[in-house]
Amino acid sequence: MSATLELTRRLIARRSVTPADDGCQQLIAERLAPFGFQAESINRNGTTNLWLRRGITRPVVVLAGHTDVVPTGPREAWDSDPFTPTERGGLLYGRGAADMKASLAAFTVAAEEFVRAHPAHRGSIALLLTSDEEGPATDGTVAVVEALRARGEAIDYAIVGEPTSVERLGDTIKNGRRGSLSGRLIVKGVQGHVAYPQLARNPVHEVAPALAQLAAEEWDRGDAFFPPTTFQVSNIHAGTGAGNVIPGTCEVDFNLRFAPTSSAEELMRRIEAILRAHRLDYELHWTLGASPFLTPPGALVAALSRAIEEATGVTPQLSTSGGTSDGRFLATICPQVVEFGPPNATIHKVNECVRIADLEPLKQVYRRTLELLLADNPN
Repeated sequence: MSATLELTRRLIARRSVTPADDGCQQLIAERLAPFGFQAESINRNGTTNLWLRRGITRPVVVLAGHTDVVPTGPREAWDSDPFTPTERGGLLYGRGAADMKASLAAFTVAAEEFVRAHPAHRGSIALLLTSDEEGPATDGTVAVVEALRARGEAIDYAIVGEPTSVERLGDTIKNGRRGSLSGRLIVKGVQGHVAYPQLARNPVHEVAPALAQLAAEEWDRGDAFFPPTTFQVSNIHAGTGAGNVIPGTCEVDFNLRFAPTSSAEELMRRIEAILRAHRLDYELHWTLGASPFLTPPGALVAALSRAIEEATGVTPQLSTSGGTSDGRFLATICPQVVEFGPPNATIHKVNECVRIADLEPLKQVYRRTLELLLADNPN
């Protein structure tokens, strides 16, 4: 059994359902301690965070990830216990196998092998681990980033081990993510009897034309790295439960995934202008979940792409698709942030799994990237 497979199995066996860590971070810290990694816990509000660093000089390369996993869902829907790592047909099954305990194991073994081969490497290597990525993400990576910023600790390159591959290992690198802006709109009307609409004012009827305009709006055209900004209504609620009552209010939840070509402030301004144009009586509460970030092709993308090609024979494509990730927090203190990991077809699903044959190449990608960025003679 390879070291990467063995460690992946040990991590899967820990029931680290968010925000629990269940000893995953301690396991990794204990493995890396003999290689000179200094461990620092930066915990907040019940979230377990770990900062492991070897070296005191720059450049600083960070391998970042989360030890928490999503709930399993019904146990009976799984073909094997989700916290008993099980091998079947060349696949390793278990909750977190792909998202993202395989990456954590590959990070760890890659760091061990790199340090063993290059004990006097340039710069520093760090691992940033959190148990609050699958949850609200308010006390995890963001807490570590705040602590690092407060003491002036710099990061030059960051690789987040999210499962980015689509069809096969190595086909996709995420070099950015769109922003996420959510709104809760409360449109006020006048409640009344459906038989006497002249004595009421229906907020559902009043908001419908505005929603149609918002759904049809072209917010921007994106750019070379990002698709156009999208607007989606996720929930509408109105009514008292009775079929003969015109509701007094209508609540609408919506979200925009936006490219850097539009700012959150500009989007909020445009949406409120449309609502005012429709003469609605409303309240609107905004939540900026994430700002967009982008790492253009440069030293990190080049090193990771070369490592992928050497380990897998695949030429990766750059992508900014998908939801948010902890990369958004790292991007506030690190100029180059990318994400790379195993195929994501089974993440958050019943019978989540990872190909066993992908584990060693995944480890080799991370090790080779460290060599290209930090070794004196990377070849």
